[in-house]
Amino acid sequence: MNKNILIILGHPDSESFCGAIASAYESGAKVSGRQVKRIDLGRLRFDPVLHKGYREIQPLEPDLLEAKEAVVQADHIVFAYPVWWGAPPALLKGFFDRLFLPGFAFRFDGAKSVSWQRLLSNRSARLLVTMDTPPWYYRLVYRMPGHNQMKRTILNFCGIHPVRISEFGPIRTSNTGQRRKWLDEASALGRIGK
Repeated sequence: MNKNILIILGHPDSESFCGAIASAYESGAKVSGRQVKRIDLGRLRFDPVLHKGYREIQPLEPDLLEAKEAVVQADHIVFAYPVWWGAPPALLKGFFDRLFLPGFAFRFDGAKSVSWQRLLSNRSARLLVTMDTPPWYYRLVYRMPGHNQMKRTILNFCGIHPVRISEFGPIRTSNTGQRRKWLDEASALGRIGK
């Protein structure tokens, strides 16, 4: 199956190692003939703050309208981002706050209902996550707060499943050979479209 893949770079700096990871995945996916669209959040113009919560509709800026259409068209969404303070950067969280709104990403069954419809079903996701914390320490000691937030409370909540996670770290102490290995791993994931 020729999946439509959307890559979202959640690091504000496109020239970061996260940007290189996203590019490696993108190259692998394109080599395999997949349709790929990429969004670098640091290059978009939008207010990441949902000022009135869900109480008042905040119109989407043109860049968010384009991102919304890209999400609709995607079969598989790849998020490349760092873990900062245990979770994704504020820019990526602001993107979710502004775009993954009721009526687009989910819909509660009633005003007082605790059940909801997952409106982004029939999509899968891959998280390409860089960190300075050793991944084993992040899992065992911190218990993966950022992974749980992304996978369970955002993507699964909206119907995106399965969500697979690839960790790259610690970045701060890595050498050129290790980084090359991680880029090759990201490219291989792109080639298989997972």
